Amino acid sequence: GAPAHPAPSVAELAARLLATLDQLGVERFGYAGCSIGGAIGAELALRHPHRVGSLALVAASPRFGTADSFRQRGVVVRTNGLDPIARATPERWFTPGFAAAQPAIVEWAVQMVRTTDPGCYIAACEALAAFDIRAELSRIGVPTLVVAGADDQVTPAADARVLVAGIADARLALVPGASHLTPVEQPMAVTDLLVRHFSSSWQSPDHSTGMTAIPAPPPKPVLSPMPPGAEVVGLGHNVPEPLLDARADAYDQGIKVRREVLGDAHVDRAQSLADEFTGDFQDFITRYAWGEVWTRPGIDRRIRSVVTLTALAARGHLDELAFHTRAALRNGLTPTEIKEVLLHTGVYCGVPTANSAFAVAQRIIREETSPEG
Repeated sequence: GAPAHPAPSVAELAARLLATLDQLGVERFGYAGCSIGGAIGAELALRHPHRVGSLALVAASPRFGTADSFRQRGVVVRTNGLDPIARATPERWFTPGFAAAQPAIVEWAVQMVRTTDPGCYIAACEALAAFDIRAELSRIGVPTLVVAGADDQVTPAADARVLVAGIADARLALVPGASHLTPVEQPMAVTDLLVRHFSSSWQSPDHSTGMTAIPAPPPKPVLSPMPPGAEVVGLGHNVPEPLLDARADAYDQGIKVRREVLGDAHVDRAQSLADEFTGDFQDFITRYAWGEVWTRPGIDRRIRSVVTLTALAARGHLDELAFHTRAALRNGLTPTEIKEVLLHTGVYCGVPTANSAFAVAQRIIREETSPEG
């Protein structure tokens, strides 16, 4: 019954939880979370280790699916609402046997998804799209129980094993006869695992301070200064150091934004096709278009998509119009808004131009907004 407010990242969700615990006067706690709740728990253990005494990650992963899949799910919800996602919930969350034996619980899960605030759901998709702690697992320094349903296809046992392999003090519990909502399908087994874990693994506080010692994160490697006469490959000779830093920063920002807007699959494909002849051009557009223009704060990504669609349609760049239609949906434009952009383009750029653009955009919108996509 609490008001719904979209959170753009797992870090923001964790910060809100800490704010609630602060209001309640809870300083140190054990944490158990399922699915996205597991992501929040891992975030807490990484960023606020002095607050977490023990951790249980249920049906969790250091990297949930792919960024593309979650952003495309957001497009589906923005276009069709939550009903298609809700109707697909039983096959993702429960084993067939449980779904057949417990129709009331399954219907509860469907209704829970169906009545979720769509904006919050889309924001959660964006948060999971950006969540990736695979390189940071060794920094989790609290006793951790990882619980996985043996039949979970959303966060399979392989994901759980990655967590256990990366966290120094972690153990795995595989629960038979359970899919993604493991605590719902096997409540007694999961409860028993959690009680035993939190009863035996809670770190005892130091009696002199009242606090528990948390292992320090491993030191970060320090890069040695470049020896005299060394060259930076690919950037030419005698390039001023500030220029090198600016180029590297623009590229890093550009590749991040390019992946968020166009998707990992598109960027990976473009990079895999790059060779000695086209590699410099890929580097150029990543730095210049994505790192220096798309990152500017003057207008948001929705408006940039409107401008981009108009320009590409006007110039007849239909291949690029296709993947920027996909990008526009990711950036929050609805199919209705894209239609209005192309209608407006038809007035000022010509009916044949708009006709070709509509054909491309229609195909992409159908692909991206299909619930089965």
